[in-house]
Amino acid sequence: MASILDSVNQLTQLVGQNRLELLLFKLVGRQRFGINVFKVREVLQCPALTIMPKLHPFVRGVAHIRGQTISVIDLSLATGGKPIQDLTQCFIIIAEYNRSVQGFLVSSVERIINMNWEAILPPPKGAGRLNYMTAVTEVDGELVEILDVEKILDEISPVNTHVSEDVVASSEAHHTRGRMVLVADDSSVARKQVERALNAIGVKCLLAKDGKDALTMLLDMLEKGPIEEQIGLVISDIEMPEMDGYTLTAEIRNHPGLKDLHVILHTSLSGVFNQAMVQKVGANNFIAKFHPDELAKAVQDAL
Repeated sequence: MASILDSVNQLTQLVGQNRLELLLFKLVGRQRFGINVFKVREVLQCPALTIMPKLHPFVRGVAHIRGQTISVIDLSLATGGKPIQDLTQCFIIIAEYNRSVQGFLVSSVERIINMNWEAILPPPKGAGRLNYMTAVTEVDGELVEILDVEKILDEISPVNTHVSEDVVASSEAHHTRGRMVLVADDSSVARKQVERALNAIGVKCLLAKDGKDALTMLLDMLEKGPIEEQIGLVISDIEMPEMDGYTLTAEIRNHPGLKDLHVILHTSLSGVFNQAMVQKVGANNFIAKFHPDELAKAVQDAL
């Protein structure tokens, strides 16, 4: 366990090489799950939790960690399973998503593995709309589910996608109405959040489920004519199966027919290493999820 906790605190150079590190854990039962190490601040033995009134049923309590009060979400309950038992033997994964810090209660933490995004695949088509997977992969001959944490968090505390009246009013001056943008994100919830925000300023969205899907759509458009006559810009998540957002941006910059496209990286990842990678791969902007006015203004300025 000590080696796992040490590894969580070490930033790697994998970002931008279509690679990632997954922290493997279990909830109730033998099924393994994974979370990107770049989302993880630390892993702790579950401390004493304080039960507070009117907490969401998925929140087992709050923990006071390093001067901060953090909600602890039972990931098993949140994904439709049984509650995790015997908290004294469990762990919490402290992670940062969408500008906030959460604790995820898990029964056990296994190890960190180095993966290529090409080995991270979209959920099986038969999984249905109600599953909580954003991707799957195989480790040691067993399926590992990568959870759609943004969907879980949105069910507990829905994200505000309302664009302010001032920003909506300024859309006329920016001539954004009727323009088209391509949105790439592996989370169905995140895609809908972006679409609702941009629809409010009159922008239409083409939706891609990952970087590879987005690149295929762009290349298909090129066969019909100049890309700038079809879409105004690309908004891409960073973490996506098969092809991440950094690699998608690099592919766009390296293609003569796409290289002038404006690219906004829009992600729940945070940290200074992102800013360096934004410059390295040639993205025009980086916006942390999710602030509808900030995203809408960035799109207005770009268009």
